[in-house]
Amino acid sequence: MVETLLNALNVRVIGTGQTYLVLSHGFGTDQSAWNRILPYFLSQYKVILYDLVCAGSVNPDYFDFLRYTCLDAYADDLVNILDGLGVESCCFVGHSVSAMIGILAAVRRPELFEKLVLIGASPRFLNDEGYHGGFEQGDIEKVFVAMKENYEAWVCGFAPLAIGADVPVAVQEFSRTLFNMRPDISLFVSQTVFSSDLRDILGLVQTPCWIIQTAKDASVPASVATYLRDNLGGRNQVVMLNVEGHLPHLSAPVLLAQHLNRAISR
Repeated sequence: MVETLLNALNVRVIGTGQTYLVLSHGFGTDQSAWNRILPYFLSQYKVILYDLVCAGSVNPDYFDFLRYTCLDAYADDLVNILDGLGVESCCFVGHSVSAMIGILAAVRRPELFEKLVLIGASPRFLNDEGYHGGFEQGDIEKVFVAMKENYEAWVCGFAPLAIGADVPVAVQEFSRTLFNMRPDISLFVSQTVFSSDLRDILGLVQTPCWIIQTAKDASVPASVATYLRDNLGGRNQVVMLNVEGHLPHLSAPVLLAQHLNRAISR
């Protein structure tokens, strides 16, 4: 079963270092999103790459609509990958939804994680009393309608908004991986992510966290990074990148690699 999971999610281990470094991508991408970051770490770490089951690079037959109704199932996959590879400890870098997947996994199996680096993380995207997540329910419903009615048009509008910065190659790359996703899976995962609320578990996280947030992100307001800092249970630090966009590993890879290296090595 574990071997099947490793194959299904295209798990790779590359690099010549001794310490394990897990790079886990966010919604709408796959492990190729880390390609511009990888060269900075291959000589220092054993890098574990894998695809979330919802990624377009994974056979859609593996996506179980009954199982992946919450992020816990994705955390199960992460833990099973680490166990299957015999990893006893790692540094984990998660982008967007994968940041929260890492948090869930670290609460469940804290001994596996030396440090969590959370890029563009949000425990809840919807606004709530005393909490600014960035979206109202009506905003989200409009997104779902747009995805249902014309997925291609939605991607063409969403990709440049998410990238934020004027980096055409990043928009092109993000569009490619969004188009690779089966539209019904993309919609289902979006509904799962936007309905998630993990604020109550943040205090259970004892693993040190490094929170990386861009100065302007259409998906995650800067105030969410402050919220994470104030509510995570262990030691943590916030780093604000003076760039725009939700995917700095695509739009500003050199800058992000510098901060990742600093976060992981401390």
